[in-house]
Order: sequence, then C-alpha cells, then structure tokens
Amino acid sequence: MTGLTAPPDIIGTPVKLKPGQWVQTERKAHEAWANLIARKPRAAMLLHHLVAQMGHQNAVVIGQKTLAKIMGTHERTVRRAVADLVEERWIQIIRIGSGKEAAYVVNDRVAWGQPRDQLRLSAFSATVVADLEDQDTTSLDHADLRRIPTLFPGERQMPIGDGEPPPSQPSLDGLEPDLPTRQPHAFRVENAK
Repeated sequence: MTGLTAPPDIIGTPVKLKPGQWVQTERKAHEAWANLIARKPRAAMLLHHLVAQMGHQNAVVIGQKTLAKIMGTHERTVRRAVADLVEERWIQIIRIGSGKEAAYVVNDRVAWGQPRDQLRLSAFSATVVADLEDQDTTSLDHADLRRIPTLFPGERQMPIGDGEPPPSQPSLDGLEPDLPTRQPHAFRVENAK
C-alpha cells in the first residue's frame, strides 16, 4: 500500500452507497477477535454490533443508552466494553461536543466497508443511529418546519407576483438608443346629428 490519502478530487464528495451491505476483515483480526470473545465477551459483542452498524467509512454515531438496548445489557456494561475496546485499540472514540455524544470509529485493520484507499475519509462521514425514546417530542413533530419546494425532472418554476422593476441605467453620451417610438393616434369623434 503506497499512500493513505484519497485523491484530492474525491475529498469532500458525498459517499455513494453501494448495493449490498458487507464488511471485510483480516484473518489476524479474526484470531484476535476470538481471543477477545474468550477474555471479554461483552466487548467482543459490542464490537460486532459496531461493525454491523458502521457506515462504509468505519464510523457510527450512537448513544451508549441505545447500544445497551441493542445488546440487552446495562449502560455500565457498555461503558466498560467501550473502555476495553479503546484500550486494546479495536475502536477509537471521536467526541462530538462536550456531552456524551461520540462517533465510534472501528480500527480499519480489523474491519472495513469500502476500498482501502478511501479509508482516510472516515472522519468526514458516519452512520448515525438515534433511538426514538432519546428524542424530545418537539424534534419529532415536523409540522412547524419550513418546506423548501423542489422541482422534479421536467417541471419548471412559474413566477408569480409583481416582481421587481427592471433595472434602469442612464444612457451613456453618444450611445443613446435609437429605437422606434409609437406615436399616439389621434381619433376624431364625429357627432352624428
């Protein structure tokens, strides 16, 4: 492998989701993972769930409360499992803000879901898993949100309303427009007597 950076023309471009959900792993990682299962089964279980949830770029944003629900364990168990995975360098945690929110980035030597030359983009994109119970009801009610109209293929926007007056610019000396003008017609009204 020569370089770990992606070509400059694809940095910052949205990731195209590929059909099918797959991840690759290395054989050495499987052996170490089996050893982790024997030593720290909850940490190994958590790692499987993170790999199953991660996006193509090895990251997932998920709350520990939601992880506890998925695993069927207590949040303390998840915290211990996360600490074990970080200590043994199975995952890396990237904090989002000053709270408990974090992105969990799976070590790309363990599992990856896209070509190796694009793994350096993992800090720019993540799969976000949010539990319905963690949301407040006002954020789930979309009635008050503004809607931006979208045009579908083949549709055209039709202007409505008075609009703005056309821009006006005084003529430049010697460049006055030579446009024909309409003279008002004089109409005679004859009274019939």
